[in-house]
Amino acid sequence: MILWHKNLVVKRYGEIMNLKDLPKNPVAVTIKMIGCRWKVMIIADLMNGTRRFSEIKKSLKGITQKVLSSKLKELEQDGILTREEAGTKVEYTLTDIGYSLRPVILSFYDWGKDYKKYVKLTEKSFTQTKS
Repeated sequence: MILWHKNLVVKRYGEIMNLKDLPKNPVAVTIKMIGCRWKVMIIADLMNGTRRFSEIKKSLKGITQKVLSSKLKELEQDGILTREEAGTKVEYTLTDIGYSLRPVILSFYDWGKDYKKYVKLTEKSFTQTKS
């Protein structure tokens, strides 16, 4: 549950996190909230809309059920996503603050794509130099 009241920011692990508990550097705040590889991948997956646990697990190759469950819980506690029970199914959806990470996720995507091009060119150049 996210709380927006003066200094109170989020409820995490049963305790209230105050603004004074967050790093002063905004980059450090972002890393604190989404710095885990799996959190970024979960957020990216949910950018396309509401997903069930099994759908998220299927799309994230290599994540264990335990890690996925833990990271989803952390993201929910940080106010990045919501968890809704629909009968026997559980669905996850990004909150407005979660969707506000879209430019960050797209920057990661673009940078990763550019870096892969750089590595490919470096490999090609190295192979030609070696010949």
